[in-house]
Amino acid sequence: MTFDATITQDIDQAISREWLETNGLGGWASSTISGAHSRRYHGLLVAATRPPVDRQVLLSKLDETLIVDGQRYELGCNQYPSTVQPQGYQYLTQFRRDLFPEFTYEVGDVTLRKTVVALAGENTTLIRYEVLTAVAPFALELLPLLAGRNSHDFRHADDAPQPDFTCTDDVFQIRPQPSSPELYLAIPGATYAARPLWFYQLEYAIEQERGEQSHEDLFSPGSFSRSLAPGDILHLLVSTDSPAGRDAAALLAQEQQRRTALLPPNAAPDSLARILTLAADQFIVRRDADLKTVVAGYHWFTDWGRDTMISLPGLCLTTGRLADARLILQAFAQSVSEGMLPNRFPDSGEAPEYNTVDATLWFFVAIYYYRQASADDEFVRETLLPVLLDILAWHQRGTRYGIHVAADGLLTAGEEGQQLTWMDAKVGNWVVTPRQGKAVEINALWYNALRIASTLAYDFGQPEAGQTLEQQASRLFGAFQPSFWNADRGCLYDCLTPDGSPDASIRPNQLFALSLPFPLLTGERAEQVLTVVEQHLYTPVGLRSLSPEDARYQPIYEGSLLQRDGAYHQGTVWSWLLGPYVDALLHVHGPKLGKQRAQQVLNAFAYHLREAGVGTISEIFDGQAPHHPRGCMAQAWSVAEVLRVATSLNLNI
Repeated sequence: MTFDATITQDIDQAISREWLETNGLGGWASSTISGAHSRRYHGLLVAATRPPVDRQVLLSKLDETLIVDGQRYELGCNQYPSTVQPQGYQYLTQFRRDLFPEFTYEVGDVTLRKTVVALAGENTTLIRYEVLTAVAPFALELLPLLAGRNSHDFRHADDAPQPDFTCTDDVFQIRPQPSSPELYLAIPGATYAARPLWFYQLEYAIEQERGEQSHEDLFSPGSFSRSLAPGDILHLLVSTDSPAGRDAAALLAQEQQRRTALLPPNAAPDSLARILTLAADQFIVRRDADLKTVVAGYHWFTDWGRDTMISLPGLCLTTGRLADARLILQAFAQSVSEGMLPNRFPDSGEAPEYNTVDATLWFFVAIYYYRQASADDEFVRETLLPVLLDILAWHQRGTRYGIHVAADGLLTAGEEGQQLTWMDAKVGNWVVTPRQGKAVEINALWYNALRIASTLAYDFGQPEAGQTLEQQASRLFGAFQPSFWNADRGCLYDCLTPDGSPDASIRPNQLFALSLPFPLLTGERAEQVLTVVEQHLYTPVGLRSLSPEDARYQPIYEGSLLQRDGAYHQGTVWSWLLGPYVDALLHVHGPKLGKQRAQQVLNAFAYHLREAGVGTISEIFDGQAPHHPRGCMAQAWSVAEVLRVATSLNLNI
């Protein structure tokens, strides 16, 4: 994807588009295409010090200045209160995102291309400068701006003694703050001039928009200078490990080869399949020494059980990464406790949290699709099936948070003050969408868990267990429609509360009774549900979380944390729901008409890949048109579900 000067030299357009490079450990390099940070999370090296968590913004920026014929041209860009300074975006003639983000600057006769690369498996960012045109040598000056803080925090100027670089053989070393890791910069042939300066009140527009603290001070100990001539190529390495003696050009070639190998064969350069396959790679990261997991979203999420299991088919199976899928399933199987998958692993590395009812059930669905894709029966039989049967036993007798099978065979869950479904916003003691009782998608998932486990038990020589689970599934099937059908609206109730009263909110959760491998609705009722969802919830970027006709509907996701969490599942659009929506289209309309409609849906969505996070998919959008992107600029299940359905249907987008 390429953006010309009509975008790159318009500060409002350029600062609204972000780029992201990730390193497979949970760390990243990221900013806007203008060069000005708009989030506290932006930085040139954000290192995951305990992969995939404890992310530290070490080097926030490396602002460039060209000195040509004695004139200084600042390519950097920073936003301050009421001003942007310097305004290097004026020299940015092109931004391109393919394997890596590339920036092309033109200053007089000099054309300089910068490429930024996060190297897989290490906390290292590589920057490549290539002189495309020049009539004479010129100087490149580099100004490092240091943060040395947790990615959730801000840096502010203080009176403490500030560090300086030490240099050995073109490798410069510094510790940005006493508590941060060492930072190394390898800049071949550069000279360093110490000039300690604080840069005050850098302003981060999206933090301000979100009602958060939005100003930061950054420290620069000095600057680097390097002469460049026509045709020169300069590689820099920024790392938490000493890059002494490393061949940066070879490292770049290796990373280029790794990413190229991920791509689907014969995919067009700007095709959705190519773009989202590269985006999918950004979420698959290492957990511990030899296992994998999925970062739910950038820049602030860690790995969540629900998001991981929903994302696994699209991120791993669609892309042929079966070995990664196996390691992810193994990692979460080892973390099951009292029949429950973790909800999330905290950012500081503490023990996992288990406040979820659906992550565990999505585990069954992920395993179902994994077995279909891999035929890895030995792993499923020996490692996963015992865990699944134990999970079902815990749910039958009851586990945490009131999760248990009720007398009618439906699964019920919830305690006062707990949020257990994917609609999990909570501010203080306020659970915005408690959905306590028998939630519609939870029972669709429970039915699928029973059917999947029954099939596995039969296939792997446990017919008695298979028969018992089959009977439980049949009982649930018989109770589902009489319990959940809303005859007045021609759709499903969202939840049956503990006192038995139905919640008639029109939400997308009912779609899972149609979209999962073993649907609970067919025929006319399935068609009615799909019609209601389309009339109330469908938008070009996903499905609303609540009907606009509902008095609680929030059309815009903005403001303070309280306001945003109050809107999170009360009308805000979620793009990951396009996956189950397309599955429901196929279930109701059949493969031919369903595929035609899916093509229309994803054609309408594809423009989003050129806004917000370039080449990836945002977490959420406003419920009200024009559906402004919000939340994380790159969300795993958003990318995974769009990629999954587009690839499985072989759509040409």
